[in-house]
Amino acid sequence: MRTSPALRAAALAAAVTVLLPITACSESGNKEGPDGPLAANAAEASSSGDLASQKLTWKPCPAPSAAQGGGQAPTPLPGGTSWECSFMRAPLDYAKSGGGTIELALIRARAKSQDKRIGSLIFNFGGPGASGVATLPAFGSDYDKLRARYDLVSFDPRGVGRSDGVECESDKQLDARFETDGTPDTSAEVDAFVKDTKTFAQACEKNSGKQLPYVGTTDAARDMDLMRQVLGDKKLYYFGISYGTELGGVYAHLFPKNVGRSVLDAVVDPTQDSEQSSLGQAKGFQLALDNFTQDCADRGDECKLPGSSSKEVEQGISELLTKLEKKPIEGLGSRRLTETLATTGVAAALYSKQTWSLLEQGLDEADGGNGALLLALADSLNGRSDNGQYDNSMAANTAINCADSKQRFTADQTEAKLPEFRSASKIFGNYLGWSLMACTGWPVQGAWNTPDVSAPGAAPILVIGNTGDPATPYEGAKAMADALGESVGVKMTYEGQGHGAYNSGNACVQKEVGGYLLDGKVPAAGTVCK
Repeated sequence: MRTSPALRAAALAAAVTVLLPITACSESGNKEGPDGPLAANAAEASSSGDLASQKLTWKPCPAPSAAQGGGQAPTPLPGGTSWECSFMRAPLDYAKSGGGTIELALIRARAKSQDKRIGSLIFNFGGPGASGVATLPAFGSDYDKLRARYDLVSFDPRGVGRSDGVECESDKQLDARFETDGTPDTSAEVDAFVKDTKTFAQACEKNSGKQLPYVGTTDAARDMDLMRQVLGDKKLYYFGISYGTELGGVYAHLFPKNVGRSVLDAVVDPTQDSEQSSLGQAKGFQLALDNFTQDCADRGDECKLPGSSSKEVEQGISELLTKLEKKPIEGLGSRRLTETLATTGVAAALYSKQTWSLLEQGLDEADGGNGALLLALADSLNGRSDNGQYDNSMAANTAINCADSKQRFTADQTEAKLPEFRSASKIFGNYLGWSLMACTGWPVQGAWNTPDVSAPGAAPILVIGNTGDPATPYEGAKAMADALGESVGVKMTYEGQGHGAYNSGNACVQKEVGGYLLDGKVPAAGTVCK
């Protein structure tokens, strides 16, 4: 079965901030650096030159590289506007003058009216690890109204996609890795899990060791300010989603006077460390699952899953996962659906209410012995294409998270915390509890326990929380608004399902966001959209 392109795009845009129990890296041979005519303009700016004055040469976009997820070259927007791509050179180490540079891949669609153009609206779709160059065109029509006065711009952050994407294990190794039990129960399974985590970190160090210290969020924020200057804008106009909200908060802290009209959607709680964030996500995914199972129960016989109540439907899912742990079933080709891959598939489908029907179908088919759809859902989140190639989204996710977070956990420490995770979610507790070890043995020390996003003096930043968000729980929006500071963070609520608010299509949310970005009308704090 082929993975739905729409689902793959949705998974990338959802930008999973969670450190999943099993992370991934792209095959070394998959990396496609910025060679050829698109990179020529970036090569003109040397490490000793004035990078803020470099000139970008925009050319038609090629098809996404394997590291970006592959596929076809982006098609024009409604009205015929084509996507253009370029590369910008940035310092590898901002603390070291003359220490070499890195090339960052950019994409843009020009504003409809150059006379009324405000500037460039820069998007980050999160992850961390999502390719903005690949994701923005997939959702271009959703943001086309904003193109009335902005060039729509996104980029592959350092370590992502074509921006010197982090490389770790081969595709074959990754297939084996994702089959490893991500919720070990026995000492032998724990040993295998720990060994796999160590082997993965060693592969990343071997293949990308030189860049690993420089892929953190602070460096990405500095890249955005350089991008602002190179694009010719006095202020940074920004739309951050999921992890992109953390990046936007760090940018605001570093450059408060440069903040222009900005929106943070599906908000990361900046006051939580990695352990608290994972626990919060266990609760968030459980909430999303509760909403899914309640919907199923409410539809009665129309729902394909057994059970007349939400708890009974969830119990059926739990029993299926238990059976898969003992005996995986047929999946795609020679690949089988394991408990861990099935759990990943369930999580992937909870990112949007639009994919609940696929989750229902996938669970029903898996209960009958066919794991193809749940495995395809898992692949969409793990970054695996139909041809067996992995993008580098999960590799970059690990590298960026581990460059940021100081926390490191042993197996004993992790096991001691599992009861609290299980209490938060029967389905996702172990899965997210063991994710605490994702940075164990990582070759680079983390920068912080929690990021500083205080931004006194910055322009108002619209912060949108979704009450049904599984990956970035609703409470994070208030925490971010408060941390940004009085008169800076403006909190708004969307009472809906799925990860994020603007892409839900809700007319109220889009009206309020458009009113601010296009016309400068800041919504009243506490605005609620339903």
